[in-house]
Amino acid sequence: MTRKSSVFLSAIAAQSAILGLLLLHAAISTRTHPPELTEKRALVKALHLTDLCLFTEARYTRHLSQADLSTPFQDHPISLEHFPSGSFLGAPENIRKINEELD
Repeated sequence: MTRKSSVFLSAIAAQSAILGLLLLHAAISTRTHPPELTEKRALVKALHLTDLCLFTEARYTRHLSQADLSTPFQDHPISLEHFPSGSFLGAPENIRKINEELD
């Protein structure tokens, strides 16, 4: 009978290897298909598309460019962050610059 820790470590090693292969594939793909990427960048710029939706929990984590610094505290000024994705991401750079200028 195998130990549970051996099974767990084997699973972690296999998942790490798969992640490494995915990262390697992404690096190779960006080098071999640059014309397609430049076309997509031009299309996004021409259509003024917003950023990618990374999280689906709260509107200030869905579209980072559309949020302001006080949005997480809209219910109450001292309310706690109740969405986990809010702790992963900081405010967008342009909002931080505006806030620094106001201080």
